[in-house]
Amino acid sequence: MENQRQSQRSGILAAGNWIVDHVKLIDAFPDQDALSFILSQSKSNGGGPYNVLKDLSMLGADIPLQAAGLVGNDADGQWIINDCRDSGIDTDRLALTSDATTSYTDAMSVESTGRRTFFHHVGANALLQRADINLSESRAKFFYLGYLLLLESLDKVNDDGRTGASELLNEARSLGFLTVVDLVSVQLGDFKSVVLPSLPEVNILLLNELEAGALLGLVLNENDPDPLIDASRQILDLGVRDHVIVHSASGVVAVSSDGNEMSQGSVRLPDDMIRGAAGAGDAFAAGFIMGLHEEKSLHESLRWGVCSAAGCLTDPTTSEGVLQLSDSLLLGDQFGFREFQ
Repeated sequence: MENQRQSQRSGILAAGNWIVDHVKLIDAFPDQDALSFILSQSKSNGGGPYNVLKDLSMLGADIPLQAAGLVGNDADGQWIINDCRDSGIDTDRLALTSDATTSYTDAMSVESTGRRTFFHHVGANALLQRADINLSESRAKFFYLGYLLLLESLDKVNDDGRTGASELLNEARSLGFLTVVDLVSVQLGDFKSVVLPSLPEVNILLLNELEAGALLGLVLNENDPDPLIDASRQILDLGVRDHVIVHSASGVVAVSSDGNEMSQGSVRLPDDMIRGAAGAGDAFAAGFIMGLHEEKSLHESLRWGVCSAAGCLTDPTTSEGVLQLSDSLLLGDQFGFREFQ
């Protein structure tokens, strides 16, 4: 019955962090009390659900794309809504609040080096609660929630040890969604107490080697797939239902509840084509989810993911480098993949 309900669904409903990145190109990063010059500035999308939905649009996914979350009733909030609509993303579940401003990040990028420094304002994302996300009228196949550890209200641990996120994910599964959860590489409170309650409600967990290490109390080498696979097994044993996906700059590993284990190297993109890694993990997630949605094999879905991430690397923003799927896959054909076995 569960598989039948999921086969009648299509698309992705993505909820969580909605962020505007204010990217400022500067001549140098100043010492304290000193001054530097802003040479240019731009806006781009930020936050897991925003990036993933925008990337799916860039990839050419012909599926319903639905946004859910909370933004401020301000210029940045309206910018997000307009940008989503221009990208074919349904914003009916993207609510406005006057109680906080839209979350934003000031990203200072030094012209000569490309090195970036970030100043983040949590804003409306801290207020997002389970009741703000309407799941009942969506017919999407996947419910994506990201990022755990950067959603103050949903991350709060209740007296019973559960979190708002775990309750929201339980509701999503009961309605027939496949749940996808992404983490963020930031230490806010007790990592384990926030993440562990949600794992039994998660069909697919996406995380990088730093986040996997933090969850298990380990230091993991991004270049060695064997410890990453072992870590993925341990995380699967913590309750994840279907797949644990650990990605790094070198490649990605997948461990599944049916005993399937595999790895896929990242694209060998030439260094002179790389403009920045911002959003690459979310671009991987978009390509991977798109593959699963189209009922591709797990291995093929991983390849879609790393090729999508490769496109993202060619632009300093989070999504503008992502190519149509056919062009993304050509990057893998042209430059090949790293050895990651």
